[in-house]
Amino acid sequence: MSRNGLSRPAFLAGAGAVLASAGAPRAAAARNARITLGDDAFVHDGAAQLRGRAVGIVTNPTGALSSGELLVDALARAGGVNVKALFGPEHGIRGSAGAGESVGSSVDEKTGLPVFSLYGKTRRPTAEMLSGIDVLVFDIQDVGARPYTYVSTMAYVMQAAAQYGKDVWVLDRPNPTGGALIDGPVLEPKFASFVGLYPIPERHGMTVGELARLINDHFGVGCRLRVVPMQGWSREMLWADTGLTWIPTSPNMPFARTTLVYLATGLVDEGGVNNGVGTDRPFEYAGGFGFDAAAFRDALAARAIPGVEFEPAEWVPVRGFWKDKTLSGVTINLTDPYRFPSVRTAVEFLAAARAQGKFRVAHGNIMDRDWGTDSVRLALAAGASADAVVTAWRPGLAAFRALRGRYLLY
Repeated sequence: MSRNGLSRPAFLAGAGAVLASAGAPRAAAARNARITLGDDAFVHDGAAQLRGRAVGIVTNPTGALSSGELLVDALARAGGVNVKALFGPEHGIRGSAGAGESVGSSVDEKTGLPVFSLYGKTRRPTAEMLSGIDVLVFDIQDVGARPYTYVSTMAYVMQAAAQYGKDVWVLDRPNPTGGALIDGPVLEPKFASFVGLYPIPERHGMTVGELARLINDHFGVGCRLRVVPMQGWSREMLWADTGLTWIPTSPNMPFARTTLVYLATGLVDEGGVNNGVGTDRPFEYAGGFGFDAAAFRDALAARAIPGVEFEPAEWVPVRGFWKDKTLSGVTINLTDPYRFPSVRTAVEFLAAARAQGKFRVAHGNIMDRDWGTDSVRLALAAGASADAVVTAWRPGLAAFRALRGRYLLY
């Protein structure tokens, strides 16, 4: 997650309502598919290969089998795997800490295992944490967005494993936004941070297992890596097509549908556009204080963005900077989530806000960090069109698409 927790709102009336247009037949056919998750396969077959080896599990509440049983519980029930410690990412091992909130190490009440925080005093496993551990198993659901910090945690785990001679097993999971669309600028190395360590796009269309392969090989981590793949997942699938139950990945990511627009609104708050964080529909709104909602809607509608419609709205955050203030703008209503260009839409929001004199950047370094480049901020400040901004990142996307093809599993 980024500093605001990388969440998204509830713009669709329910999981079954995700498809209201051209994507509907495709979804109806795919939704009956059975997905065998990486951790399903690991418990059934792979765990036996770790007998006699000490294991550390990097996980949180999303580390659950397709049945809903937590991986840690499933291994305890099955027996034979020597789990020595748990490692928790941002939001903690139980997923309840707020975005950016430091998490301390502890002891897990249910298992009695030590829990080492990777979002507190350190974000990398230390030699002391890894003492006596042979294998690190990563089982966390990602959301398909570069600024979400779980992939950075995975990368740091891989780096530590390479340094201290440990093995890493990554149990693969679906990308809830699918694996077909990629969108947004490729991160420039000088803007690398915990919300983006490597030159990949905002929306990369890869699973955690595929990203692990890319990071380990192309970006030179070089740990002893094994990815346990899924069965039954294809790149066209959104989460609603998998038949799996969504477990919130963080407090501001309550629904799988949240992931579909997270990068449409999670990237705009440093540009003067409020995104609904602090309401019960985080990231479902775009606008702010004093916006002309009808004019904002009309400007966006005129852009003919695929797969989405906008509706004027008002909202009142119950926390944060705009607490108890009435804000106005639009809600996002997806009509075909398979075609929706999330990151392009973020640029459209900022350009439409600029037309109302509302594009204001208080912390350019934060905005540039989240985008992985200063080109978006500088272009918009100079009056460039949304089309010009998007066109500028297309060569980088084409190069990344060619690169990622070497590491895809599905």
